[in-house]
Amino acid sequence: MALELLTFGEALVEIMRTALDVPLDTPGEFTGPYPSGAPFIFAVQAARLGMRVGALGCVGAQADGQLDAFGRNLVDQLEADGVDTSAVIALPSYTTGCAFVAYSSDGSRDFVFHLRHAAAGQLSPALLDQPAVQNLFSGLKCLHIMGSSLSMHADALVLGTRMLELAQAQGAKISFDPNLRPQLIAPAQAKIAFAPFAAAADVIMPTAEEAALLTGESTVAAAAGKLLVGKPDGVVIITRGEHGCTVYTPAGHTDVPGFAVAEIDPTGAGDCFDAGFLAEWLRGKSPIDAARWANACGALAVTQRGPMAGAASAAQVQAFIETAQERL
Repeated sequence: MALELLTFGEALVEIMRTALDVPLDTPGEFTGPYPSGAPFIFAVQAARLGMRVGALGCVGAQADGQLDAFGRNLVDQLEADGVDTSAVIALPSYTTGCAFVAYSSDGSRDFVFHLRHAAAGQLSPALLDQPAVQNLFSGLKCLHIMGSSLSMHADALVLGTRMLELAQAQGAKISFDPNLRPQLIAPAQAKIAFAPFAAAADVIMPTAEEAALLTGESTVAAAAGKLLVGKPDGVVIITRGEHGCTVYTPAGHTDVPGFAVAEIDPTGAGDCFDAGFLAEWLRGKSPIDAARWANACGALAVTQRGPMAGAASAAQVQAFIETAQERL
């Protein structure tokens, strides 16, 4: 059966500080590994919402071809959630990527990535020559692209460009989250690299800062308007974290408030937001209704430790929204 969603990018595990305000350049405690990687968090959330979803990426393997421990950590979770892993490629000459993360009390995060020289960093257009990968595009409804994946290196950017072309040839919708990571790419370079994907996207989900970067506009409204030029059915969603989001279409804009929750781990909230929006939007819901669902997914994501732990089922999201409505 054809996939409803396909994504690709950095397959990794996350190892995080156990306390706030402990920088990565000093001794301190860590917890993990947790299965992670923005595209794979997205894929798990989409699968838990009942979508048929696949993801392309590379993990490490031992000399005998068996996945290394970190690769098994990630793939076991993907398979448990029903994500199509036929395009998760095991590379015996590499180890699975990882990210070390520190959190600050002001909500910011710092990362040290082991990607470029790990399996995660071996993305290239050559992967598309494999029949198992080609098959994922047949009948595809939507390709979701993340800027973090495009930012790893030149080959990853070329892979993204080729996947965009293949998806468009199938008539699939295109979704783009800039997901800017300054640790991987300078903002000025990102503006150039991301431009073709923003231009092709039916749905764009940036922060206000990312929208300004993509367009050069000084206000959110002007940036959203520029991103919508030539797209009568386009949707731009400016994400605002705990405050929710603002949905822009050619017909106007609507603020969609967020949900109050106790935050434990913010990693993955944006990825779950993306999956929540696309799951509902692809099922025919209005952008406003889909955005409210996305806000709920993002809120629930931060209530558990571990990037994928807070990704909720459709029943859990619905119950959460109904309970929140009762509190209003």
